[in-house]
Amino acid sequence: MNIDLRNLSLAIGLTLCACSSIPLEPQAQHVLVTPNPPSKKCYYLGQVLGNQGNFFTGGWTSNPNLEAGAMNDMKNKAAKLGANYVQIITSRQGNTGQNNGAYQQTNITDIGNAYKCPTKLVFK
Repeated sequence: MNIDLRNLSLAIGLTLCACSSIPLEPQAQHVLVTPNPPSKKCYYLGQVLGNQGNFFTGGWTSNPNLEAGAMNDMKNKAAKLGANYVQIITSRQGNTGQNNGAYQQTNITDIGNAYKCPTKLVFK
């Protein structure tokens, strides 16, 4: 009986974690994401991919949390590269079919190009 209760507690805990978005790390708070191309004074650092959700946890996560989590994931990765500007290239939503024939959004993937720009150009 104790093992079943522990497994149930673990399952509930994992499910609740799946409902929240990926947190934004402190160093990523100053990363600007925009569809606009960067200034010529910026230099390219690399491509970054942000993702939230999958076929299992995505159904338990709200669409706003999927979107925020994917964006936060991309900003976190850009900040680790030393970027403060990301030109978003694509944002794709994944859907998974359910037994009743309905579809449900289960994940979001954002892809962008990360740049290091002079701070005064990014935050006017």
